[in-house]
Amino acid sequence: METKIAVIGAGSWGTTLANLLANKGYSVTLWCYEKDLALRIEENRINDLYLPEVKLSENIRATNSLTAAVTDKKMLLFVTPSQSTRYVLKEALPSLSSESLVVSASKGIENESLMLLSQVFEELLPVHMHSQLGFLSGPSFANEVSAGMPTAVVAAARNNAVAKQIQEIFSTEVFRVYTHDDIIGVELGGAMKNVIALAAGVADGLGFGHNSRAALITRGLAEMTRLGLKLGGSAETFAGLAGMGDLVLTCTGDLSRNRSVGIELGQGRKLDEILSGMQMIAEGVKTTLSAYQLADKLGVDVPIIEQMYLILYQDKDPRLAVTDLMLRDLKPEAI
Repeated sequence: METKIAVIGAGSWGTTLANLLANKGYSVTLWCYEKDLALRIEENRINDLYLPEVKLSENIRATNSLTAAVTDKKMLLFVTPSQSTRYVLKEALPSLSSESLVVSASKGIENESLMLLSQVFEELLPVHMHSQLGFLSGPSFANEVSAGMPTAVVAAARNNAVAKQIQEIFSTEVFRVYTHDDIIGVELGGAMKNVIALAAGVADGLGFGHNSRAALITRGLAEMTRLGLKLGGSAETFAGLAGMGDLVLTCTGDLSRNRSVGIELGQGRKLDEILSGMQMIAEGVKTTLSAYQLADKLGVDVPIIEQMYLILYQDKDPRLAVTDLMLRDLKPEAI
């Protein structure tokens, strides 16, 4: 029987993963929010909005119909913006097979509810489907994966058999997938690294050097780990691909949208002006609000995230934010 897969979300990462799966021989339906984009992909085999340099496999069918996308599929891969995931999942539920494997490759913390996306999926899906849930994360720029550059990521699930199934479905000679059982750690690492990448970008925009970036990455990792432990994650997870790996990539890579936004903030541009000129979403902007509020609710010390919140949502001067970080009470280095 032909394995049919739906990829929900046709941004650069969703399109990249759809193409990866299609090139392995899977029959893939790619759901596009934009109707015109779905039509152009069908006609031209190119996602001209989000991944224009990549010719797409003939095994991909693009559609704007969520019902058509999810009906009769063995696996559903959600690659929607984190703040839209709840809405899209609700719309998909009536057409979703109760036997489907459900995988999320989105990264973020939901605003208002302060839920990780795993909690959103578990809230909306029937209880018997919770064991069919998996989460894909790790250091992976879409353009580099599309170009066939060696990449390693993590598939996390509570059910080890499900994690292994995801591993087998996605793995290729250049896309290596490891399994993991710490969903909270894997998800939180993927979400919070975007916030720290904003901060790293601010430091770059202010003209600071490698010392500053190294300090932000290292102490940002400590903040991620503290919050992760409070939520029940494992410290070891944050030393791996979904933690340190994704953090280093997003804080240093020129392809990082979040770092790019931070650079412009550091150079004095206002957030609204920056975002209005972007086609793609920088998840870290909204995740900063959620992460700051979640840490405050749980009583977790996150000074870098706090300063990013003040820059983004209270219009604090980035240079003053750096000064306030450096002049905090002196203390031992610790997680």
